[in-house]
Amino acid sequence: MIASLRGKVIYTDPNYVVIECGGVGFKCFVTKNTLSQLQGKEGEILIYTHLAVREDAMDLYGFYSLEELEAFKMITSVNGVGAKIGLALLSEFAPSQLSIYIASSDAKMLTRAAGVGIKLAQRIVLELKDKIGGLSAADEQEIKAVGNATVNSNSSEAVAALCSLGYSQSEASLAVGRLDQSLTAEELIKAALKTLARRF
Repeated sequence: MIASLRGKVIYTDPNYVVIECGGVGFKCFVTKNTLSQLQGKEGEILIYTHLAVREDAMDLYGFYSLEELEAFKMITSVNGVGAKIGLALLSEFAPSQLSIYIASSDAKMLTRAAGVGIKLAQRIVLELKDKIGGLSAADEQEIKAVGNATVNSNSSEAVAALCSLGYSQSEASLAVGRLDQSLTAEELIKAALKTLARRF
């Protein structure tokens, strides 16, 4: 198993890079985020890799961070989700964003990624919601906040009201989940709206 590569980038393409290590060029399929991190880099670089072995091919996927690699493995563990969809999701969203969208059951947001329809997005949410873990301490705090937004009827009502005002499920869940859950639904809505207004 090839866990990482350290070498020089000798070629970049919109979908992959070639990294030379000890005279051998390794073709690695990458996300847009990883590609942007690698373009223009001089000297040695390090990327974390995942080797996918199939009957007809052996493909190497490269990631600039361990968080992105772990998110890729998590996404592609879902039945029917291949590497192409994994790369598309991580090209559209940072790993921390994906964690929040999945934890808050915001399947609609996932459909922004190329090739991800609503049914596939719902399957990803369904299979990963209970398995999702923050990829950093900050992510864990946000996922905990999202969980708080469903602890009682007041918080659920507040989230529904915010969604009807045009906020996404994940935005509403995160805003409400960070508040005191003993507040009434009306108080939660008002406080969440103040929080959301400061973000825009």
